[in-house]
Parts: sequence; structure tokens; C-alpha cells
Amino acid sequence: MLFRSHVNSTRAGGGVAEILDRLVPLMRELGLDVSWEVIEGDADFFTVTKRFHNALQGDRTEIPARLLDHYFEVNRANAQRLAPVLAGADFVIVHDPQPAALWRFLPERTGTWVWRCHIDVSRPHRPVWKFLRNEVGGYDASIFSLAAFAQPLRHPQYLIAPSIDPLAEKNIELPADEVAAVAAGFGIDPDRPLLVQVSRFDRFKDPVGVIRAYRMVRAHQPLQLVLAGSEADDDPEGAQVLAEVREAADDDPDIRILLLPADSHRVINALQRRADIVLQKSIREGFGLTVTEALWKARPVIGGDTGGITLQVIPRQTGLLVNTPEGAALRIRYLLRNPEIARRLGERGRQHVRDNFLLTRHLREYLTLMLGLARGGSDRIEIGRASCRERV
Repeated sequence: MLFRSHVNSTRAGGGVAEILDRLVPLMRELGLDVSWEVIEGDADFFTVTKRFHNALQGDRTEIPARLLDHYFEVNRANAQRLAPVLAGADFVIVHDPQPAALWRFLPERTGTWVWRCHIDVSRPHRPVWKFLRNEVGGYDASIFSLAAFAQPLRHPQYLIAPSIDPLAEKNIELPADEVAAVAAGFGIDPDRPLLVQVSRFDRFKDPVGVIRAYRMVRAHQPLQLVLAGSEADDDPEGAQVLAEVREAADDDPDIRILLLPADSHRVINALQRRADIVLQKSIREGFGLTVTEALWKARPVIGGDTGGITLQVIPRQTGLLVNTPEGAALRIRYLLRNPEIARRLGERGRQHVRDNFLLTRHLREYLTLMLGLARGGSDRIEIGRASCRERV
């Protein structure tokens, strides 16, 4: 039996951890020998990797040589700790920049190593991408979420979109009384429309822009806003952004800013189901699983016209796309005035997720990827009776 391992930087908080939390057990249910390893790091390490993240999404961020040296040292220490697991694995999938240098410190590794990028790298800050490209270049293949993110590399590149598990607590159907009870627990008025954005407190998610859009609409009609998110171990900027969001809210009694535990899945589920409109007004977005979650719940979605959101929100078919707070405010008013259009967008959005963004499709594409790499990266994979007997 072939052994596979996924490696990332946190076990809770953020879309990568949520995907692996559902994908790894499903792979094991199929009889595959799979591990999920999490690297360890200190404050300086996560400071530099957060700067990597911001620079890959376009910020002109400079990173001191001292921090780059520390990045290598932390990867070296993690490589030594994880060597008994990773060195002999047949496939290793390393997620995002944090553990990208692991391969460099495992010269005895024998398997196929794949770098999985979940970030919008369509327009990276070039000096930082040049540095990371040296690390990514050591892999046998890379995976991106959409074609616009792919970069010139000397190894095969694959496109695999993320996914949600419809049976997870965040996505299962909830009783109406539970949805109402969660909303009431946060003081949400059942008689006024509710806007909800669920995401980490990150400037690329533009929570302050959401507040601006809410205020433009609030000038014309009663409205409520929930901004909900949780902390991630690998995001040292979260507390600072949360403080900026609270300052922008200015104690408005109709804005709820919720810092929730990472395992508040049913609470998030209920808030999304209670929402009249779900927003994800990102200015950069690798994919945006909160969009997928909202569409699965047949909620009308207004998303930023960027990155992986555009795979999910097809304008006037499964949702609406915007570039500015003013644009978001106009679309919010439009949907609130036209509830039947909002309902149809939600229904088509749910079908779009069913067809394209569920966990079973994600698993199938990972297995196909591994089969292709095992056969030398052939452009053609024949799956017949003979190949089906092979253990991928």
C-alpha cells in the first residue's frame, strides 16, 4: 500500500485545515494510508510566512534577510522532526509557503513531492515570488486553484479547486429553531434584514469595506451586519485587523463583530442560514470556502470580483460580483428590493456547488493526480479494468 502525507501549518483555523480535516479521513475510509502532519513555528516564523502570503497576493512587502534565514532554520527543524514520516512517503503534498522548504532538508526522501498553493498568486510581488520559486522549483509538481494563478515553473502544474463537505457540521441542514436560537443569542432582530460575512480578520477580506457598504445601505433602510471569524495559529496579523474592524464599527449596535472559536461550525452554519445576503468582499482570494458554504445553503452571495470567487459566483446566475464598497451597497439594495431574484440566485448557486465543489470531486482529482504522477506525468490516463485494480 502506498503511503501519502499532507503537510500544512495549522490544524485549526482557515480553509486548508478545514479541507484536510475532512479529506484525510475520507481518504482513509477508502483504505489509503494517509497522515496529516503540521509544522511548528514561533512568532518570527509566522511573521515571515504571513509576509509571504501578503506579497504573493500583491503587497510590495520587503522581508529582511534575518527573517528569511529564520524561515529556513524552522523548516530545517521541522524536517528533522518529521523525517521518519516524510522521508519514506510515496506522495507528499505540502500546502502553501510555510512548509515549502521542507524538501531541501530531506535529501534522503524517496517519494513524489507536490506543492499545493491555496493563495492568489496571479500578480505576486516579484522579489518575494523569486525567493519562493527557488523552493517550489524543488518539487515534482504543483497544484493551483485556477489557471490565472499558475506561474512559469519547470515541473508539471495541475488545477484542482477546493471543496466543502456537505456532511460537515458547518454545512448540514439545521432545524429552523436552532438557526433562530443562534441568531437570538447574538441579539439579531428577526424582523430586519441581515448581512453576514464569515472570514478571518484579514485586510484582503476587506471587512472595513463591508462596514462601509452596510452604512450606505443603512442610510436608506433598517439593516443588520455580522462579521464573524476565528483566529488561526499561523496568522499573526489577525488581532491588529480585528482592532481596525472594531474601530470602524464605532460601537454601532447593529454591527456584531464575532471572534469565534475555530470549532464553532454549527454557529457559522446557523448565521449563514439566517443571512438574507452573504458577502465575501475580498480584494484578493485564493478560493473562498465561505462563498461555497453560503451557496450550498442557497443564500444569495455578493463576492469580490477576484481569484477563486469568480469560479463560484457567475454574475446574475449564481450571485453578484463587486469591486468597491459602493458597488456592494448597490447590489445589496438590489437584492433586498428583489427577493425573488435573490432566491433564484441562491438556488442556482447551490446546484453549482453540487456540480463542482463537493469533497468527493476533490478526492477524485487528487487520486487522478497521483495516478498521473505515478505513471510519469503522462498527458493521458487510461482508466479501465486493469488500471482500476491498481492501488493508487
